[in-house]
Amino acid sequence: MYDYSSKGGDDLFDGKLVSIKCQDILSGNSQKLDEYELMALAESIRENGIIVPLLVRPEKGGKYLLISGRRRLQAGILAGLKRLPCIVKRTDDITAECFTVIENIQRRQLSPFEEADALSRLISDYGLTDTDVAAKLGMAPSLLADKLRLCSLDCELKRRITAARLSERHAKALLSLPPEDRSDALNHIIAEGLTFSQTEKYVDELLSPPRQREEPLRKCAVGDLRLFANSLNKMVNTMRSGGIRAEAKRFENETHIEYTVMIRK
Repeated sequence: MYDYSSKGGDDLFDGKLVSIKCQDILSGNSQKLDEYELMALAESIRENGIIVPLLVRPEKGGKYLLISGRRRLQAGILAGLKRLPCIVKRTDDITAECFTVIENIQRRQLSPFEEADALSRLISDYGLTDTDVAAKLGMAPSLLADKLRLCSLDCELKRRITAARLSERHAKALLSLPPEDRSDALNHIIAEGLTFSQTEKYVDELLSPPRQREEPLRKCAVGDLRLFANSLNKMVNTMRSGGIRAEAKRFENETHIEYTVMIRK
């Protein structure tokens, strides 16, 4: 077995590829995996073996705690393997959890909300700052902050977004709205089948300031009408000066103003 005595502390690059008995690998996670996916992976392992080694860390009593590769572990057991290829690393709880989060994210099987929750737990469970987590995951702090914002959506909205198979970008667009407006907006997005671009435009429209009050527009319109009436009167006067018998009449009611120009033969 690999001797760690010559290696220092928690150096993440002190690993070595070794073969470990399946019963000596402790998963530590009881979450049930998709049976169909496991069977398919087990069949692949029977044909091709395990291409990507599991990642483990040493525990007392000659056991090893699984850091990443839970699907490969269970599928390998289903495939009848007695030993599995593993990379052994001496690491702390925080870094081990980071490896798990990274693996789940890179597998792309987490929903945006599951990913955000995993990142949030990493911060709260270990008392880390956003900057610490971003550095450990090799993620830009702004991207991490953007993902964590998804945690602020209420559970019902998350459920509906997931059920409608909307993207992370749809969810982030909804976050721009006040909480009390998000449910109605989501109803519209789902009913109309809006793409992200259409959703963003729709949200921008909802956030746009209301139109100017009617009264200033009416004052402007009244001013335009006076200008038009003056221009019309000048035209009629010009026609009269040229010897044309022209008359202008104005009629107004509650719905409209009517101008009539009559030219006698």
